[in-house]
Amino acid sequence: MASKSPATPPPTLQRGKACLRCRKRKMRCDGAKPSCQQCVRAKKPDACQYDDGKGKTRTQLLRENIERLEQRIRELEDPEYTSPSVTLYDPHGHRRSESSSSSIAGSPASTGFSASHSPFLSATNSPQSTWLQGVPSPSPTPFTDAFQEEPQPTVELAQMLVDIFSSHRHQCLFGVHMGRLRDSFTRPVMEQRHPVLTNAIFLWACYISRPGPLSQHESHYLNRSLEALTDALQYHNRVLDVIQASCLLSMYFLSNGRALEGSYHANAAASLAIQCGLHGAMLSRPAFETTSAIPSFRLEPAKDAIEQGERILTFWQVFVLDRCWSVVLQKPVTIPDSPDGYTSILMPWPQEMEEYESGQIDEIHSFSTARSFFEGQASNLVGGFSPLALRVKASALFERAHHLSANWDQPLALSSAFTDDFQTLEHTIARFIPTLIPVHQLDATIPDDKHAFIATHTLAHAAMIHLYYPFGHEDPVSYDKCLRAARCCVSIIKHIADADYEFLDPIIGPCWTCAVDTLIRELNIMESSWPLINSADVRNEIGTLLYAMTNLSSRFPLLGYSVAKVQKRLSGL
Repeated sequence: MASKSPATPPPTLQRGKACLRCRKRKMRCDGAKPSCQQCVRAKKPDACQYDDGKGKTRTQLLRENIERLEQRIRELEDPEYTSPSVTLYDPHGHRRSESSSSSIAGSPASTGFSASHSPFLSATNSPQSTWLQGVPSPSPTPFTDAFQEEPQPTVELAQMLVDIFSSHRHQCLFGVHMGRLRDSFTRPVMEQRHPVLTNAIFLWACYISRPGPLSQHESHYLNRSLEALTDALQYHNRVLDVIQASCLLSMYFLSNGRALEGSYHANAAASLAIQCGLHGAMLSRPAFETTSAIPSFRLEPAKDAIEQGERILTFWQVFVLDRCWSVVLQKPVTIPDSPDGYTSILMPWPQEMEEYESGQIDEIHSFSTARSFFEGQASNLVGGFSPLALRVKASALFERAHHLSANWDQPLALSSAFTDDFQTLEHTIARFIPTLIPVHQLDATIPDDKHAFIATHTLAHAAMIHLYYPFGHEDPVSYDKCLRAARCCVSIIKHIADADYEFLDPIIGPCWTCAVDTLIRELNIMESSWPLINSADVRNEIGTLLYAMTNLSSRFPLLGYSVAKVQKRLSGL
């Protein structure tokens, strides 16, 4: 009897040819198109995307589709309008026009856009100018008639805008299930997100499309979101929409250099998060149930694990915004984290949305997550190593280092309390950095993780700079540690490709600014010494940082002022 021949092993897929979902989950992919078997079995064929560099990505195709729809609608609205026969668009050329990037504090250039001629409106009614005042009576609709009568994007276009924003949501740490968000546009108004949030998402979709034709609608969706904020605040069951929208609005203003408006919305998001008890999102805990001081702001229990996960992610979104940008804005943090029950953050570390979708939520014990991280408690060693969790930890280190150094007073330099806090923070940063993926391995990670780790690495080294910079003038050890951290920021930049810049977190810009300040201090010392020391290496490092800052400023005007200031300082050397 003939023996059976051994089964032929499946062919090994060439490195880099697996779909993005399999690469992220480290699963074997067969490379089948349009959907591999892993994605088909998981009932996620639409999530199967390939990035082999040979074809256009889904986002690029969506942008082109929107442009075609815009042209068609303009033709229908204006018989005299003639569309160009061919439209060329560089999906990676998101350079702003000179008028929009030259002014740091200015808003996007006016385009003469009117709501009545928007290609994203399915009706032509003008917005109502009056709003309901006071607390509304119970109503089956989640928002006022003003928004129901307001022209809204069609379902198809709304979903396309969401898809464009989806690939950039990590820049804002936006923690909403994107599938549910897309599907909500097909449901009745009661089941949709409030316009304050959806218009903020549409705003970001237009913003990241600069200088493409979609960007001309920024001012429209910005105004719509700000106007909707007044209405949303009347409904306590819309508080999460308000918090999430406030975060998006804050990031929009801050990245455009509009600090006062950005600070306002960041403070509002943080205050509301604490007021509604989002800092203890595990609502099943009796201890948390008693923390809400105002019953009308008490959050209803989450309907399922996904909704619970969205609340956890939303809190950490607010936390990161509060911690990171309080440093840039030179203001105290809004979210406290004290040992007291009400102001203590009782929250599990954030996880990937796919884990919440499968019901995997880390159980929170009797510890405060953020404080235990600084105190090095053993309970903190459980979990907290997702890219987002590491990003949260780096943000906490960044703010703590700035707070400690900013409150240092020369006469109290030798106080035991200051020394203990300083050494504890120094050891925490030293323990944290080795938990990150090594910088030389960044290119081997999937894009979303790469962009997250670039921000996390940069924040950690910026924390070290903030911690040691005030002491560098007199202490050679502090000076060397500060300089070493700045050079680590330079080494990270060498792994950032041009295509990565449009996906980077805007907070990286201020971190690069403190790194270049450190290197300029070194350059001043070197070029004022005698005998003269060759400063070519330091100038090259400054040039690398300046190139990265200039590249990022073309996407986020916030950095325009810093770039100009650095160039002016260098011209005087």
